Amino acid sequence: MSGYFITFEGGEGAGKTSVLRSIEKKLQEQGYDVVSTREPGGIHIAEEIRGIILNPNHTEMDARTEALLYAAARRQHLVEKVLPALQAGKVILCDRFIDSSLAYQGYARGLGMDEVFAINQFAIVDAMPDLTLFFDIEPKKGLDRITANKDRERNRLDLENLRFHEDVYSAYHQLVDRFPNRIQVIAADQTIEKVEQESLTKILDFLADKKV
Repeated sequence: MSGYFITFEGGEGAGKTSVLRSIEKKLQEQGYDVVSTREPGGIHIAEEIRGIILNPNHTEMDARTEALLYAAARRQHLVEKVLPALQAGKVILCDRFIDSSLAYQGYARGLGMDEVFAINQFAIVDAMPDLTLFFDIEPKKGLDRITANKDRERNRLDLENLRFHEDVYSAYHQLVDRFPNRIQVIAADQTIEKVEQESLTKILDFLADKKV
């Protein structure tokens, strides 16, 4: 039996990480065998790479270096955690995956979405998500949330200006158009309860369709 790979995407402050934790518990309550993870990270080597990428002191990092480090972390995470879980028939909830690289490095950094996709194809081969939830919130609102949340991890991406985050937002909408069968949009500026319920409904509908 093969499992299902579900990814959570969105700009800074979209709330996807909090929603993922809630969805994990609710799916487990319904009997699903769930693995939650994140990118970059999820396993030791990838977490070490995450520390390099997101360190606020590494402002001199070249955009191509950044893209390659993300792809390297993704590869290790995939072979060590994601693929084994899929082969075991589990439902995987992953905070970010390839779409983040396409939006952040491909578009906002100006490397080209197709070029970054090619780099990542080498890393992941054909391991694309089965379903992706895009948490849609205007960049200014998302960044305001970050400012208000004193407990959130601060990283190098938080140092970018509003224009960068607006480019990320634009890229995500391009990806929604490019992968309409995979990416489902969640209005992330609703109350957290509504966002969680809408996310859960979309995931349960997806899983129910797969059982038919």
